[in-house]
Amino acid sequence: MSEKIGTLTLPINVEQIQQLLPHRYPFLLVDRVIEIVPDVNVVALKNVTINEPFFQGHFPGHPVMPGVLIVEAMAQTAGLLTQISRHLKGDKGSPLFYLVKVDNARFNAPVVPGDQLRMEVTLKRLMRGMGLFVARTLVDGKEVASCELMCAARSDK
Repeated sequence: MSEKIGTLTLPINVEQIQQLLPHRYPFLLVDRVIEIVPDVNVVALKNVTINEPFFQGHFPGHPVMPGVLIVEAMAQTAGLLTQISRHLKGDKGSPLFYLVKVDNARFNAPVVPGDQLRMEVTLKRLMRGMGLFVARTLVDGKEVASCELMCAARSDK
């Protein structure tokens, strides 16, 4: 089932995501956007497979997705909320947004091959080119990670 959001149609696939974010393999950590309320919240998915390059060393014989990459997936999801909201307003160009702060990061369960991450990100507030987001990641309806993220637009000084 697809839903029209401005000029975009949900779900937003990986090819469309690559038009919105600068990340590429092996660092693009969002596969699909399934829900969005512009300037409010977004829900995105990441399918975790044994083919992920980080599983070679984290940990051999016991593959676990590094927590820092789960945080990065939530940050990329926050970036998508920002970029999609800008796109729908007709903003031209695509400034880079950098992750500048992570607060209250919690990891409640390991993420392993075969899991599907559901990243839920809500914009808490926007101020002077920076966004504060509340993020959580679920697997099978159970929260595996959460944090607050601050992202800032790149300054071209």
